[in-house]
Amino acid sequence: MMNKKIMITGANGRFANVLKNQNKKLNLLFVDKKKCNILDIKSINKSIKLYKPKIIIHCAGLSRPMDQHEKNIKKSIDLNIIGTSNITKMCELNNIKLIYFSTGYVYPCKKGNYSENDSLNPFNNYGLSKLGGECAVRMYKNSLILRITMTEKPFLHSSAFVNLKTNYMFHEDLVKILPKLINKKGIINVGGKSQSVYEFAKKFNPNLKKRFAKKRNTKLPLNQTMNLKKLKKILKK
Repeated sequence: MMNKKIMITGANGRFANVLKNQNKKLNLLFVDKKKCNILDIKSINKSIKLYKPKIIIHCAGLSRPMDQHEKNIKKSIDLNIIGTSNITKMCELNNIKLIYFSTGYVYPCKKGNYSENDSLNPFNNYGLSKLGGECAVRMYKNSLILRITMTEKPFLHSSAFVNLKTNYMFHEDLVKILPKLINKKGIINVGGKSQSVYEFAKKFNPNLKKRFAKKRNTKLPLNQTMNLKKLKKILKK
């Protein structure tokens, strides 16, 4: 599996740029919109015929800022649902393993400790758009869905929530463990230790200021943590 050619969509994205610089184990090929337009079946097929990947890691899509998923639902639907569906169809047609980067935001994010088998109920349009992509990918058996909670390093903000718990990890942390995940199928929660955003970021920024999300007024559910037992079991092997 390590020597198989892996095509990465979204070559200009934040994670893809880290993967380009940090990867030492995987045979990766990065394609941007010009080489592989996920809204154009012919463009996807052309890239597949040209590069002949055995695996596609689908990172292309729309993420931040979050409010763009509320203000421009057409773009969100196109890139995260229709684009992912197109990639899935072409993987199935060409018998290519598909790895889809989803998000922990597909869970309700209220009680925390969500396992891969828990009910899904996204709290915002971004989560809904990623869940829409998941629906297509799950129809294709030769696939892996990674529900990831990650962020940039260094932490981008000068303050962080003390009362919002999550499983943040840095892009670099995912790069390190990705080789152990690519041969799996199904769904895996991927993230770091369950802790507040402030606890996570404070380790890397001693001047970080505390911030509190108001329980009644904030649109953010306060316990977004995932159960990582499945991930930890894989990493121990």
